[in-house]
Amino acid sequence: MDTTDLVLAIFHHLLVFSLAGIIGAEFVLIRGDLSAATLKRLAGIDRHYGILATSIIIVGIGRVIYGLKGWEFYVYNWVFWAKMAAFAVVGLLSIVPTMRFLSWNRQASASPGFQVPAAELASVKTYVRAEAFIFLLIPIFAAAMARGYGY
Repeated sequence: MDTTDLVLAIFHHLLVFSLAGIIGAEFVLIRGDLSAATLKRLAGIDRHYGILATSIIIVGIGRVIYGLKGWEFYVYNWVFWAKMAAFAVVGLLSIVPTMRFLSWNRQASASPGFQVPAAELASVKTYVRAEAFIFLLIPIFAAAMARGYGY
């Protein structure tokens, strides 16, 4: 059981840190010139975002079920649910940028002179900033949980 818990924790943390890197990459890429190559890169990075988020959920469920603390620790812990809410909000906020990245990438592929509309870019920047800000709450809640808060 100790090894299972350790392996799940390691994978969970690596996935979460990777997701933070993806959000950071999107944040940086939308600040510059959005050429066709950048739009293609953004769409690819965002695909990895979805894969990582799904993997985090799967491994997280594994931690709840097979982890040393037992499922009761999580189910009755308000800090855990706050962390889950933050994760859900980040996921919901990511929908608009994902849809825009895919749309822009298609338009750039179809029309080499395509320019991202300034209003759409400003909107996506706002969503990505909000994602990054809310994402910061996740490790805060995780650290509190690890120390027994909320149970």
